[in-house]
Amino acid sequence: MTKLKTVVVVGGSYTGTYVVDRLAPLVYKTHHIVLIEKSSHFQHVFAFPRVSVVPGFEQKAFVPYTNAFHQAPRDAVSVVHGVVENILPNCVVLTDGQVIEYEYLVIATGTGRPPLHLEWKAAGMEVKRTLQERIREAQEIVVVGGGAYGLRAYFPHIRKNKELTNKELAFDAKELYPHKNVTLVHSRSHLMPHFHPRLHTIVMTRARTLGVRILLGRRAKIPREGFPTDGPRYTVALTDGTFLPADVALACIGGVPLSSPMFALSPGCIHPRTQEILVQPTMQITDTRFPRVFAVGDVAATNAHKSSGSGHRQAAVAVQNIEQMIRGERPESVYLPGQRKIRLSLGLHSYVTFKNPEEDGGSPSIKFMELNDANHDAAEITQLFECRAQTVWERRALGVTDYYL
Repeated sequence: MTKLKTVVVVGGSYTGTYVVDRLAPLVYKTHHIVLIEKSSHFQHVFAFPRVSVVPGFEQKAFVPYTNAFHQAPRDAVSVVHGVVENILPNCVVLTDGQVIEYEYLVIATGTGRPPLHLEWKAAGMEVKRTLQERIREAQEIVVVGGGAYGLRAYFPHIRKNKELTNKELAFDAKELYPHKNVTLVHSRSHLMPHFHPRLHTIVMTRARTLGVRILLGRRAKIPREGFPTDGPRYTVALTDGTFLPADVALACIGGVPLSSPMFALSPGCIHPRTQEILVQPTMQITDTRFPRVFAVGDVAATNAHKSSGSGHRQAAVAVQNIEQMIRGERPESVYLPGQRKIRLSLGLHSYVTFKNPEEDGGSPSIKFMELNDANHDAAEITQLFECRAQTVWERRALGVTDYYL
């Protein structure tokens, strides 16, 4: 029997798993897919901010990989838990010394805060529960950063210089605990600056309704070691010389593209300023010596909005091109970034889907949604309130009913 060649996918979040989903049924007769992922469980990061404030379903945000690709042909996919240290022309080298060969490579590592290490569900759940308790006991909450990540997410793990991900934390905390003082500090004059100004207006209006205090054009001084994670009330210093009282301060600093393993293969493919991996419209890296190496998602320099939707579309292009190359054809599928689009929660029960205008001078597309008994049944309200954690669980862990595995 002929030994199958290997497609390696590095990164098992939304974009990487989508690559596997799409590619496995197409190439399983000739290629085995190996997914390399640093976390023990699929992390549903869209739910992370909410489960850091709202208790009761944090266990659903960590989904086991044991049955993640149940729709793929049998034995078509293997999952390896580890951290890729170096990418070489025909193999990747993990931090534990393991070497995995590949014929095709897809890098879907996303963004984060190096150094990377293996992450476990128990530790992640403890982080969420500790934050829940800190926020519940706090009176003064300060959130530093006002992009999508400041409004509900991207704040450091306790005792670790790394980040959770997604949006709207300040609104969630204020709506759950209306008696608390929540202040959001943003260095720019507008929130969500990559979007049409109407989104800024929508967010500011909602902030006033909830009572979230937003300081624009102000910058906080973030200690090198991060803000205190316990102890008595302290102050957050702003660069204008003023101070904010804080029982909890969350630094919503963005992650960096996790591209460092590429230095061993092609340092010229890493953008010197952004650290993104430079790619062609085919999602192949720009170094033409390595046509079988692709990068997709937040780690790739595509000028697209960093979102799972953009990542999925890039993944579809990469999958189609890999299939064409395996058949001996030229890769012809190309990725064209669309207008920026975001689904932003404006608290526990309110959402807005916002898309930038298709052309200069046009109007954005705006759709509001309120979770209530008049518009949704109880099951749907729970699903949306839990950031679709149950849907993700059933997609990636079909038949697994123990949410603590």
